[in-house]
Amino acid sequence: MKILCIGEALIDMICTNKGMTLAEGSDFLKKTGGAPTNVAAAIAALGGEVELAAKVGKDPFGKQLIQTMESFGVGTHAMLEDPHHFTTFAFVSLMHDGERDFVFNRGADGQLSIDDVDAINLNNVGIIHFGSATGFLPGPLQAAYLHLLQKALHHKIYISFDPNYRHLLFPNNTDSFVSQSWHFLRNCNFFKVSDEEAMLLTKTTTLEAATAFLLKETTGVFAITLGKDGTLLGLNGKQYIIESIPVKPVDTTGAGDAFVGAVLYQLSHLNGTTFQQLSLDEWNKIILNANKAGARTCEYMGAMEAFKYLNNQIFQ
Repeated sequence: MKILCIGEALIDMICTNKGMTLAEGSDFLKKTGGAPTNVAAAIAALGGEVELAAKVGKDPFGKQLIQTMESFGVGTHAMLEDPHHFTTFAFVSLMHDGERDFVFNRGADGQLSIDDVDAINLNNVGIIHFGSATGFLPGPLQAAYLHLLQKALHHKIYISFDPNYRHLLFPNNTDSFVSQSWHFLRNCNFFKVSDEEAMLLTKTTTLEAATAFLLKETTGVFAITLGKDGTLLGLNGKQYIIESIPVKPVDTTGAGDAFVGAVLYQLSHLNGTTFQQLSLDEWNKIILNANKAGARTCEYMGAMEAFKYLNNQIFQ
């Protein structure tokens, strides 16, 4: 069945002068980015049928984003070019202390509207993935997110959610991010969070407390990614640890998105009526395969570069 991903498609401008601020740096690497964009590319690389709903500028960078998605086989009918807003950019530089110097120059991605969402044919869509914190920033996309969630619930479409928290987007308004996330957490069928996100969203200080809270307050299946320690699966009120795949990481960018893409790719090959009946063994296999996809992504520099080497043969 077809998967629809919604959220931002943007250009990451990564400063290659390590340890320099954006003001000091002079060399930048231009990369196609955006969490739901990465997820869509990963699904397509694995062989899934997927479409991306996003808005880009009617400019060279918007064209780059559309062409990159088409090169992976992602459907781009819902990738709209906005002649009035420039493509969104994220400028990032990594400091020696691990902190990031970050400037988010928001443009077209926030302009995806309710009308744009209503124009998407959902008849053949079996899964919708909401995958970005930028959907919770003020603007048309925020309303479009909520509107599409209600449509998905009405049509009984399987709902996937990844909050993708970025402190630099919500420096003084974390509560807004948390409250908006909970509306999706309580309505989705599957969600993925990091251990840090799990504690942030549950306002707890340990992984154990966060897991207990999520098991009590949500009804969907969830995965908490733990890096080298594997993935915690929350299923039917119980928790399980699925081992990680040993790897020497080159770059972890996009690993979480590859994980989500692999989960959704596998679910898309099931009959929709069986989602709720999946056994622990079946979920264990799905998560183990998703761990493989995330690990494979860490072996290459940059998410889109890694996805060129991603295919469903790794699940064998």
